Amino acid sequence: MSLHVPSQTVDRITMSTSETSRRLFPESSGQDLGLESLKLGEEPAALPKEKKGRGSPPMWYVTGSELDSLSSYMRGRLTLEKMNAAINDMASYAEANAQLVAAPKKKLAENVWEKALEIRDIATMEGIKGKFFFLEADIKGPALKLDNTGKSILTVLRHLGRISETRIGHHRVIILQKPH
Repeated sequence: MSLHVPSQTVDRITMSTSETSRRLFPESSGQDLGLESLKLGEEPAALPKEKKGRGSPPMWYVTGSELDSLSSYMRGRLTLEKMNAAINDMASYAEANAQLVAAPKKKLAENVWEKALEIRDIATMEGIKGKFFFLEADIKGPALKLDNTGKSILTVLRHLGRISETRIGHHRVIILQKPH
C-alpha cells in the first residue's frame, strides 16, 4: 500500500500511539490553548476576511467513456492523456488572463499593459463577463498547440461542451464551460 501513498503520508501513518494521543488531546501534552477564558456567551474574534477573487479556472477532465462515445473520425489518434493535458493548458491560459484582468496598472510592465487592456475589453463583453476565457493567440503550450492535433482537441472539447468559441473583433475567444 505504501507504494501508492506520498512519502509524507507514510510518516503520519507510522507514528506511535502516544504521539497520536498528544495530537488528539492537546491538554494532555501540557500546552495551554487559552480556551478557559472563552465563555459561552462570548463570540470568538472574527477571522480576517479572505480576498474576494475568482476561483481557479474549471478543469473538467474528459473521461474514458466520453472519449469512447465519440465517433472514430472525430477521435482520431487522440488519447485521454492528450485531452486532459490540453485541459490543464487551457486552464493555465485562462488563469493568466484572469490575472491580467485583475492586475492594477502599476504592477504590469509596459509591454504587458496593452495586452491587459485588450483582455479587459474582451472580459467586459456580454457573453464573456464572469467566465474564464483565453484567446486563440494564447495557445502555445506543450500539450495544446495550433497544429492538426490541437485543432482536433479543440473540436472534440467543443463537441463535448467543455468549451465554446466566439469572435470578438479580430480575436477568436475560447470560453471554458461546465460540461453538459
